[in-house]
Amino acid sequence: MDQPYYARTAYNPATVPNQPTSVERSWIKRFAKVRLPWGNTQEVAPESFLNDPSPKSLRHLEAFQKEREEKLANGTYVPAPFEGVELHNKYDHERFRYALLSKRSHFWLYMLGGGRFIFLLSAFILSIMYIAELIDTDESWVELSISYLPTLYILIAPPLVCWLIGALVIHYFPRLWFKPSRGPLWEFNRRTGLVTVFDYDNNGEYKKNGTIGEITAPFYEFDAYIATSPDRQGLPMNMLYLAHRYRDIVINFGSLVAPDRCPQLPCALWDFLQNYMDTSRPLPDLPSYEQYRPLDPVTAEHDRRTGRDPRYWIDMDDETFKGKVKDMLKRIDAIDTMSRPNLMLKHVTYVD
Repeated sequence: MDQPYYARTAYNPATVPNQPTSVERSWIKRFAKVRLPWGNTQEVAPESFLNDPSPKSLRHLEAFQKEREEKLANGTYVPAPFEGVELHNKYDHERFRYALLSKRSHFWLYMLGGGRFIFLLSAFILSIMYIAELIDTDESWVELSISYLPTLYILIAPPLVCWLIGALVIHYFPRLWFKPSRGPLWEFNRRTGLVTVFDYDNNGEYKKNGTIGEITAPFYEFDAYIATSPDRQGLPMNMLYLAHRYRDIVINFGSLVAPDRCPQLPCALWDFLQNYMDTSRPLPDLPSYEQYRPLDPVTAEHDRRTGRDPRYWIDMDDETFKGKVKDMLKRIDAIDTMSRPNLMLKHVTYVD
């Protein structure tokens, strides 16, 4: 007898079991945090999930794969640098697994991006100051420019050097900067309904023999929270994180979706996670999942029943796609998360 595709632990809102009373959180874990309700999700996802990859990128990838297969067939294919390197990310019909690049890679990326940003910002500010002073002074532009040289050396030269060095290393010395991390951070498994956090302490086992621990629990045992904290200007920034109801397991999504001044973006991410894990509904209809839709039974049946074009995204023209992005932004802005009832209250009593 064939084994069912989805495990018995797979997440389905209709089959969530009754659970013990939640463990009370300390005041520090409750401070500036709002628990989000379960259920009544909308078809939304963070804009970045829709834009990456775009239909244009999918077409380029399809053309590359076709060319690669042709070259493999005639023996002329030359692998690209780092082709086949394990990055530990998985975005398919079974797993949403997330990993970052190594600290070394981030150092060079920050040197490039940070140097460029600080240089352009400093150049803009100094240009405004220079023009304002030139209008208001009796000095010639040559004399004023000479007086600005020390300021240029102090404020402009360091970020410019960082920008140039970072660009040089990243564009011409990939082996110096590009290095995957030691492994993934977390995983959401649609097929099993389990959430896994990868433990790099693991009671000292990782340092001894490289064994990465895995802390696993059912998806429905986690609750989503919006945490609000000030940025450097003191403005409130909102970020999504998941916390296990009974154990000290926390997933911070700040590196996946940057903190935002509005709470709608974290709410959209929470809806996406629920929709992705929910085996009573098809996969979220995003470009990144189009190639995997036939491999997920619920999604494949939905597409067969509705007559969905299997090349809906990949054949979409750029103007139509821009309209889809605008529509997604409107839906994110109008999301009703905060007014929804928490359907998990049917199965759990919260003590805080």
